[in-house]
Formats: sequence, C-alpha cells, structure tokens
Amino acid sequence: MKTVLITGANKGIGFETAKQLAQLGYFVYLGSRDKARGLEAITKLKDAGISNVELIELDVTDINSIKQAKQELETKIEVLDVLINNAGISGERPQNATGIELENIRKVFETNFFGVIQTTQQFIDFLKKSDEPRIVNVSSELGSFAIQSDPDSEFYDYKLTAYCSSKTALNAFTVMLAYEFTNTNFKINSVSPGYTATDLNQYRGTQSVAQGASVIVKYATLNKNGGTGKFYNEGGETAW
Repeated sequence: MKTVLITGANKGIGFETAKQLAQLGYFVYLGSRDKARGLEAITKLKDAGISNVELIELDVTDINSIKQAKQELETKIEVLDVLINNAGISGERPQNATGIELENIRKVFETNFFGVIQTTQQFIDFLKKSDEPRIVNVSSELGSFAIQSDPDSEFYDYKLTAYCSSKTALNAFTVMLAYEFTNTNFKINSVSPGYTATDLNQYRGTQSVAQGASVIVKYATLNKNGGTGKFYNEGGETAW
C-alpha cells in the first residue's frame, strides 16, 4: 500500500484530498497542527468507512514539530510515496502593497513558503526510498505572474500582496526542487485546486472541495510518463 503525508489535512481541501486518496487505496497520514481537530477529522473518515488513515501532529511553521512528526513516521513506515504540501493561510486583509504590515507578510510566508521548504527537506529522504515519489505543492493561480499581469484575467484584480507573493515564491521553489531531481523517478509539481469554497476565502469559492481536491489527487498519482517541474490546474498545464 502506498503512503502519503498531507499537511493541513484536518479540514477543507486537505481533508477531502485525504479522503479521496484513501479511497484510492493509499494509506494516508493526515497532518494537523491541532491534535484535537486532527482526531476529529480521523473520526469523520472512519465513520465514513475509511480506516486507512492516521493522524500525524505537524505544524509546518515549527521545525521541532516537523522533526517530531518525522520521528513518529519512522516508527510506522520505511517509505513515503507522496508528500502533499497543502497547509496554507491567506493572511490578514487588506493587503495593498504600500500599506501591508511586514509582520503580516512574514506570517504568511512562514506557512506558505518556509513551511513547505522545511517540511520537504525533512521528509525528502523518506521519499527517495519510493519507486515513484511524488511531491505536490498546493499553489494558486494568484501566484502566477502571467495571470497577475494580464488585465483580461478573471483574477487580475485579486492583488493580495502577502498571499500572492507567497504562492509565486512557492512556484519558484517547485522549479528549483524539480530541477534538483532531473532524470530521477521524482515527479514534483505546483498544483492549483482552483477557486474552491473553503475558510481560506470565507467560502466564496465557486467550486466544491471535492472538485478542488480531485486536481491535487490527479497530480499526486501521476504515472511515470507524467510531467515534473510544471504548474497545473484543472485544465492542465498553466502559465507561471
């Protein structure tokens, strides 16, 4: 049975992604910084008849928490097949470029960018043991330079300095990481689940969590012919 670790998986898209992958036969380690909420999520899945799930307490902004999660996982498995860096925050609003407080930017980057890097670095040796290692960095079209600079884009007016910049930085990290594993069996991509209704956007999204999660699942389960170092959304490859 293949194994997957999903950060920020106790709710929203992360939770739905855990559900869908478990239904596909993966053993899912559900990462949650809040143990109580994580256990509630596990209970919901088990009440739905899904037993191949387990909680891993994990706060991506705390290196000691990440190391403890790694140590715990080492007692359970020898190989990690998939890492989904899903944990993310939108930050306080407004986020206009000339008025945003630096502390707001730093807080968003701690989760959306630095959290991804230190989580990936801690679990990369686990992934190297897999025959088909996959890393999905959950991004957003709001991090796309092409979209943010196109007045005709439907997302052009969504200028959230902290959030958008953090996702742009995340996309850059994806490119660097994928390059490091060129000509290996790794598939490493940024994936945008689309404008999904979650608490990240006060449930204003236009699609369901099931739709958003299905895009992540698609690229978490790529076969050997799948792309790497790319940016994908529901329609396929999209512009950086």
